[in-house]
Amino acid sequence: MIKKDYPDEGEFVLGTVIKVQNYGAFVSLDEYPNREGFIHIAEVASGWVKRIRNHIKEKQKVVCKVVGTDKSKGHVDLSLKRVNDHQKRSKIKEWKKGQKAERLMGMLAKKLNKPVDQCYKDFGNDLISKYGTLYAAFEETAYDLEILKNDGFEGEWLDEFKALAKENISIQFVEITGYLDVNSWLPDGVNHIRDALSNAEQSEFEDVEIQIKYIGAPQYMITVKAPDYKVAESEMKKAVEGVEEEIEKYDGEFKFHRKAEE
Repeated sequence: MIKKDYPDEGEFVLGTVIKVQNYGAFVSLDEYPNREGFIHIAEVASGWVKRIRNHIKEKQKVVCKVVGTDKSKGHVDLSLKRVNDHQKRSKIKEWKKGQKAERLMGMLAKKLNKPVDQCYKDFGNDLISKYGTLYAAFEETAYDLEILKNDGFEGEWLDEFKALAKENISIQFVEITGYLDVNSWLPDGVNHIRDALSNAEQSEFEDVEIQIKYIGAPQYMITVKAPDYKVAESEMKKAVEGVEEEIEKYDGEFKFHRKAEE
């Protein structure tokens, strides 16, 4: 696997505190073997730090932001205070995914009876180049078992890779809801409402599910289940706008809201 020797400035890194001094802390960078970084006491926490060990201790796992590098001197300057809770959680989640992907690659290498490094040379690095990370390649494969083949990958490893992805990667879906108030005063208005809601349940994406259920006149609940919030919100917007457009053609009334109304 191709790895950088140094992290980039602005990058978030995971490390283990190996030594704490009065003026700062030394951190072993978990993702960069044999590379250390330094957190100056001014970058440990916001405000004045009276006692550094109240904020950071040896053997502690920390997520830091790289604020500077000097490759000629081997220095990596880190900040602890410039990392918020969301960035910390995101980095830890990313690191765990990376660890899982490496374990799966090890399992794959064993099944193929090849060294792990050879697997990276043969196809692993190409997967990272195509999908961004090795885990993303496994995840995309779990979504669609034919995606690698469709993207031009080939070889004896494909079937084993697909099997590992299917068995070990759990696809997480999100679900969002909203409410529609729909009225039509035409004699056949109920038919127009039924057709508009039925059309709104259709999505161009196979992994998106849209359901509309009757709550009580004139209210309906719309639920969208999708791989992520961005897709879910986009599909919700299209469905709602479709209903509104259709109902207004027949002089009906329409209202969308996020919470149920009594």
